[in-house]
Amino acid sequence: MSAEATNPGAPIRRRGRPRIDLRRLGRVALLGPVSRDRLPDAIGHVAEAHRAHHPDADLSVLHRAYVLAESSHRGQMRKSGEPYITHPLAVTLILAELGAETTTLTASLLHDTVEDTEVTLDQVREQFGEEVCYLVDGVTKLEKVDYGAAAEPETFRKMLVATGDDVRVMSIKLADRLHNMRTLGVMRPEKQARIAHVTRDVLIPLAERLGVQALKTELEDLVFAILHPEEYAHTRAVISAATAATAAADPLATIADNVASVLREAGITAEVAVRPRHFVSVHRVRIKRGELRGSDFGRLLVLVGEDADCYAVLGELHTCFTPVISEFKDFIASPKFNLYQSLHTAVVGPDGEVAEVLIRTHRMHKVAEAGVIALGNPYAADGTAPSAEPAAGAAPGAEPADGERADPTRPGWLSRLLQWQQSAPDPDTFWTTLRADLAQDREITVFRTDGGTLGLPAGASCVDAAYAQYGDAAHNCIGARVNGRLATLSTVLGDGDTVQPLLAEDAASGPSPDWLDHARTPTARIAITGWLDAHPQDTETAAGSPADAAGPGPQPDRAARPARAGSAGTAGRTVSAVVERPDTTVRLAGCCTPVPPDEVTGFTVRGGAVTVHRLECPVVTRMEAVGRVPVVVTWGDAAECRVTLVAESFGRPRLLADLTEAIAGADAAVISATVEPPSEQRVRHTYTLQLPDAAGLPSLMRAMRDVPGVYDVSRAQHPAAAL
Repeated sequence: MSAEATNPGAPIRRRGRPRIDLRRLGRVALLGPVSRDRLPDAIGHVAEAHRAHHPDADLSVLHRAYVLAESSHRGQMRKSGEPYITHPLAVTLILAELGAETTTLTASLLHDTVEDTEVTLDQVREQFGEEVCYLVDGVTKLEKVDYGAAAEPETFRKMLVATGDDVRVMSIKLADRLHNMRTLGVMRPEKQARIAHVTRDVLIPLAERLGVQALKTELEDLVFAILHPEEYAHTRAVISAATAATAAADPLATIADNVASVLREAGITAEVAVRPRHFVSVHRVRIKRGELRGSDFGRLLVLVGEDADCYAVLGELHTCFTPVISEFKDFIASPKFNLYQSLHTAVVGPDGEVAEVLIRTHRMHKVAEAGVIALGNPYAADGTAPSAEPAAGAAPGAEPADGERADPTRPGWLSRLLQWQQSAPDPDTFWTTLRADLAQDREITVFRTDGGTLGLPAGASCVDAAYAQYGDAAHNCIGARVNGRLATLSTVLGDGDTVQPLLAEDAASGPSPDWLDHARTPTARIAITGWLDAHPQDTETAAGSPADAAGPGPQPDRAARPARAGSAGTAGRTVSAVVERPDTTVRLAGCCTPVPPDEVTGFTVRGGAVTVHRLECPVVTRMEAVGRVPVVVTWGDAAECRVTLVAESFGRPRLLADLTEAIAGADAAVISATVEPPSEQRVRHTYTLQLPDAAGLPSLMRAMRDVPGVYDVSRAQHPAAAL
């Protein structure tokens, strides 16, 4: 396959290997198998392409696979009228030209036998081994008779799970879809559109993530021609006109000659070529720039031997030509998550034409075109294949210590996809989430405080980082530190940030529906949605913003109403704390503000009153240390309680009003409130509140945490006054 994708219907013949005549192959295929001493003519092109990448490959297994495929498909025809065997032959040729190894080509020849013929997986396993059997099974579709409308999404789920164990499954599927798209013209228009939409939403993003640019670009053009025929026709006309106009003097060819001359004088061995843009690329440039220049229809490709030569070429270009600095990108030092490596720059030629330049080694070019297919057999038995398993004790979603490239056959995005799909048993949820996930075409890497890394889609927030690191435990997240500074959960992370999600010790806390507005990863969205569905009452409390619960604007009449009386009655109770001492005054300690159902104890203080403390209050330890005898305290029937809460937040306008509104929305009365002076942009608010029912305390704390800028709300633990 040529480096650039084939343009559908384009009148221009590209240089490189000519397109194989599948009708001729079909006639050859009808002749059936030939003698054992030579390969059938029908797979001669496959053998030639395969030997170009793997000179020592054993072709006998391809011979046997072809014989089985041809005999099992004999008599079957494609909708185009060609013998069916032409399809697995064409798919195998695509993979052979990209450099796939023998096992992949064998499975490619057989990829439809189990689905469309009487051949069974056991037969494939017996004749060709476990690896080939696994690949064939991975690309075999599920039956509609068994799965109904869910057959397509469940087939893709099955394929993705199989790809997680062997990435060659998806390589075969991509080549299979490419040939089907090439021959889609015989289908009804509505079926063409349906297949093109799935190709656009699922297969093209997968090809991009696996780095198989040669397949991705041609699929893009084929989809473009079907879904946007008018734009495609216009782009085709623009390219044809530009080709005719530059037949005599191509500005890119002129700049390429100048670049080659400069590199020869510098003693740098390099190949310089003009690389035409495919249709979709030209269309995007036209939308971005409006009127196209002669140099916009292609880019220069410079191929060298070593990594260091790439930077030497860059130095010469920036010295001898005027560089366009804004166009420079270094994907060698910082490769893309799909293995892509290259230097990108742009220079101004002698006539003022701007030429984009790609600089890479020959190996980088092979990987850029074929992606994971260029890795050969990543699962060879020589023990050199990297392990795909995370280290023992690794957190859910954690990346290997060396990042995305630690195992190129199991990239981080694929591991995350396999993780979240387990939480999406519903086919519709899986299908919708898969398309949304694949639409995020750029990734960032953030660092954990323990030295590990997390791979996240661009635009991910602290919510996504929390669920990627802690899984369902992130339900208790209350904020984060980003690069050492406190941040809200909605904070969008950048590439290279260090993030530390902060989890509350209060297990009663949980996510708010607002978190869904900040979650970009399927893992986070599925987990949050699941929690909200399982806690509908908590959801109502969390979802009810202050405006919803308390009406528009603050309500000072509710927030500032006077406190209810707290004096003891004849039963020896105040609020709902009870001691078995008639006519005893009982007070709740201001240092820890106990409320039901806290475990409490009491101590007799001056005047004979009993002060009630939470068991974990530091005052309890001090009182016991000096020999004070505790008094048994229980909670009575009265539900009212008083509590002191401390809200930690970032300073911002209207923060006090928003917090007061949230408190009023929970039907709590503010007895007193203090605000400490800001320190390092952080503000501490302390509220003493009267609640009509202690059971409402967890939801009140959640409502306060949901106020923008608030990163923690806790019960007060300040020193008590002298007793």
